[in-house]
Amino acid sequence: MAYIDYYNVLGVDKKASQEDIRKAFKKLARKHHPDLNPNDPDAKRRFQEINEANEVLSDPDKRKKYDQYGEHWQHADQFEAQQQQYRQQYGGAGGSGGAYWSSSGGGFSGEDGEFSEFFESLFGSRGGHRGGRSAGFRGQDFNAELHLSLRDAARTHKQVLTVNGKKIRITIPAGVENGQTIKLGGQGAPGMNGGPAGDLYITFVIPEDTVFKRLGNDLYADVPLNLYTAVLGGEQFIDTLDGKVKLKVKPETQNGVKVRLKGKGFPVYKQEGQYGDLIVTWRVEIPTHLTEKQKELFRELQQIS
Repeated sequence: MAYIDYYNVLGVDKKASQEDIRKAFKKLARKHHPDLNPNDPDAKRRFQEINEANEVLSDPDKRKKYDQYGEHWQHADQFEAQQQQYRQQYGGAGGSGGAYWSSSGGGFSGEDGEFSEFFESLFGSRGGHRGGRSAGFRGQDFNAELHLSLRDAARTHKQVLTVNGKKIRITIPAGVENGQTIKLGGQGAPGMNGGPAGDLYITFVIPEDTVFKRLGNDLYADVPLNLYTAVLGGEQFIDTLDGKVKLKVKPETQNGVKVRLKGKGFPVYKQEGQYGDLIVTWRVEIPTHLTEKQKELFRELQQIS
């Protein structure tokens, strides 16, 4: 996998706080959302790259491994375990066979060529033979799509996927986006000759909802409003993800007027208790099939006006 500088993707410094990362992700996700860039063929790729960067940098443990191991951060646990085993077998930390990982471009270094083969074996490249040891091969990565309705994507829940004949139970966090990809480490094809298993990449496919349009964490809905309520005012029930709520309609409400309902939008991904807003647009309906009496009343109103 080619190296991607996640800090550069989000446009933040390596010392950025979690709040800085959250704000940068939110801003870029809105800017590059495929739904807002239908004529840009690269929008989906950039959006996935932004999601991937946020997936790593918003998680303190993943971020620590990424800062230390760079593009190979996914294998940090395997590397450290095998490094410890090597040290026990070949002289311990600080001995003549010592080695280290540099994430600043130096890569893997060591005084003993033994470690070069060990490193290649760990990350999936073919190593030679030395001392009767043979290198392993990393397993193949798998890719899968998971189709969710907008309402399913709005709640944390578990699902069982079958990938290459293997059943995998996963927890889907509330707030995932259409086109977002998450990685399940070690759920790909098994490694060969002692090498690590590959990973499973799951891309979410969330079709348009019949009621709500989603932009970022906000939801938008067009709600019909009869002419009489629009003119005289009153109350109107509307749908939300939590069920119906009753809204007051001001007298003389115009067609196209918007009403914002704070906290009634989509849950923010991995930010428990935080939600976007629901923006309702009133669509005033002109009555049809009027009786003669109703028409006469409208003519009277026309003359008065």
